[in-house]
Amino acid sequence: MTNKTNRLFCWKRELSVAGAYGGLLLLLAGAAPDFYAGDKFRTILVSSAPVLVAAVGMTLVILARHIDISIGSQFSICGVVAGFLAAAGLPMPLVAALTVVGGGLMGAANGALVAGLGLPSIVVTLATMVSFQEALRWERQGAKVMGPPDFYWFGLGQTAGQLLVVAGAGVVFAAFAWGLRGLAAGRAVYAVGSDAEAARLAGIRPGRVVFWTFVTMGALTGLASLLAAVRFPDVDPNMGKGLELQVIAAVVVGGVAISGGRGTPVGALVGVLLLASIGPALAFLRIPAQWEKAIQGAIILVAVASDAFNLRLRRHAGAGLVAR
Repeated sequence: MTNKTNRLFCWKRELSVAGAYGGLLLLLAGAAPDFYAGDKFRTILVSSAPVLVAAVGMTLVILARHIDISIGSQFSICGVVAGFLAAAGLPMPLVAALTVVGGGLMGAANGALVAGLGLPSIVVTLATMVSFQEALRWERQGAKVMGPPDFYWFGLGQTAGQLLVVAGAGVVFAAFAWGLRGLAAGRAVYAVGSDAEAARLAGIRPGRVVFWTFVTMGALTGLASLLAAVRFPDVDPNMGKGLELQVIAAVVVGGVAISGGRGTPVGALVGVLLLASIGPALAFLRIPAQWEKAIQGAIILVAVASDAFNLRLRRHAGAGLVAR
């Protein structure tokens, strides 16, 4: 197998999802050209930007062979915190920094329990999800936080604010897409997710890697919540409801293996765009909206089944080599 063919094989899932997304766009171009009229496509990009930032963080956690289902609760809390800080008169750069720090602290709590105590991440994040939800519900009772004028679109106006939101998500995506391959810390995440014991023998400390992936996940969730919150004059404390499923689905569909060690932020990007486009596409194709969840579920099922099938093939191939 040539190097070029090998590289294409490694990007098989990303290419297949990109092909599906391209096919959807071509279908819309022929059957519903109004989809591209006005600012409809830009609206999808803006609404997908916070999801992409959160998906980059989830990519790190899943690559390390863990999961974080408390992301929706963290997202809601960070949005409310950002609204309160802005309403208190703090400058937006400081609001952004403190919101990211707040998310990082919640991620650190998850990381300490998972990496420090060795507890299963799904159990830990389920517990923190409920705890964060109930704490926010008790504090806000569903009341929204009204932000000041300079909070809405960062005080830049809608067009400039939208560009800043999309650009911010793009910078985060590019930085982590490069860092996972180009930095030792990024390669350590892959190593721990592939085989934690082998990584330890190679001089990597798996517990530390896992802890910092959760911290990074929380910090990126804080940033994502800020990018989402500034799109509205007030902050809804339920803004993160259901986000965990949306983000995990996009990451898994994009080719990040739930078993850890395989996948890229590029796949997460394509997964986010594909799933975000299904709802608007159905509307323009005049298909009942209730089909959206069914189609998304089918896509996720195919993605997970594909991962399981590929993993089985690799195990059989490895067993064959050992037998020889």
